[in-house]
Amino acid sequence: MLNIIEYRDPLFGIIILFFTIFSISFLTYTYTIYKEKRSRKEYRKLIKRFDLGTLKEEDYIHLYKTYNLPFDSILLLASTFIHNGQYNKAINIYLTLLEHVSQAAQKEELLEYLGNTYFKSGMLKRAENIYIQLLKISPRNKTALKHLIFVFQKLKEYTKANEVLDALNELDEDIIKDKIYINLLKTIDDPLLSFEIKSTQLYNNFKINKVLNRLVATYLIKFNKELFWKHCLEFNLYEIIDILWYLEFEDINFTQVEASRFLSELYSAKGYINNAISSDIFELQVLISTKNSKIKVDLDLNFEFFCNRCKKTHPVYESRCPHCYNILTFKVEPKLAKSSINLTSLV
Repeated sequence: MLNIIEYRDPLFGIIILFFTIFSISFLTYTYTIYKEKRSRKEYRKLIKRFDLGTLKEEDYIHLYKTYNLPFDSILLLASTFIHNGQYNKAINIYLTLLEHVSQAAQKEELLEYLGNTYFKSGMLKRAENIYIQLLKISPRNKTALKHLIFVFQKLKEYTKANEVLDALNELDEDIIKDKIYINLLKTIDDPLLSFEIKSTQLYNNFKINKVLNRLVATYLIKFNKELFWKHCLEFNLYEIIDILWYLEFEDINFTQVEASRFLSELYSAKGYINNAISSDIFELQVLISTKNSKIKVDLDLNFEFFCNRCKKTHPVYESRCPHCYNILTFKVEPKLAKSSINLTSLV
């Protein structure tokens, strides 16, 4: 009788209930921990295979579907490959995921990354095909349109580039500068025009669009020095200080040099002439002072370029920034450096 009373005691029932709940929770927690440790162990094995470069396409899907690895995490792995220059691995990830994702936004994102990776790896025709495929899904995708312009520029298909620019214009993008730039390249690469005709056309374009200052001056110095020196004072010469600095003595028109304070300072600093005794440009002032000094110092000028949009620096001039892809944004900066010729050994 006592056992029956104890069994029916409400407190005993509550204890049994809590014990049961605790046991289930503990077992569930233990199993979750076990499963997580096992998953991490397998995941670490896969990560090691990354280092060995043997990861296969099905492994990405295994990570994505079995372990619920977030979509963004897979993209992060692909971006790591791109950063290391392993473009083929990143491309394999994008292509494999494209077969398994169902959301339109994810497909659009993957196509954009895939096109960019093809472009960076130099597979321009594949990049073109991917961007066109992306535009079929999202016709107003400005990123795809802009990258298509880069592709057509590299392929020297300037008519197609202009067609894409017209599409961007319909989307209220400012394309004036890009149009001028693409048409300039079209003239430069036209095989039916002689250097003389190209020079004249480029110079006439420059008079209308001063943004072409460096591109036109560079072309004329290379292919039509006479026309350049005839009109040199019309150019912003500081923007091409590096080109002027490296000119050979016999390629310089010193009559025009004497008519320009900047050129007189530049070539006095270079040591070609001795017309200037000072300069407002610090680097030129230092070089002029050392040239006029009895103490010979082996100094020279080096140059670096920075993009005034993304603020990245670059060792050589690019008409299109390789980082942010903006055009004609590079600015030149002279830097004092040790001369490759030891002047003291020449004295």
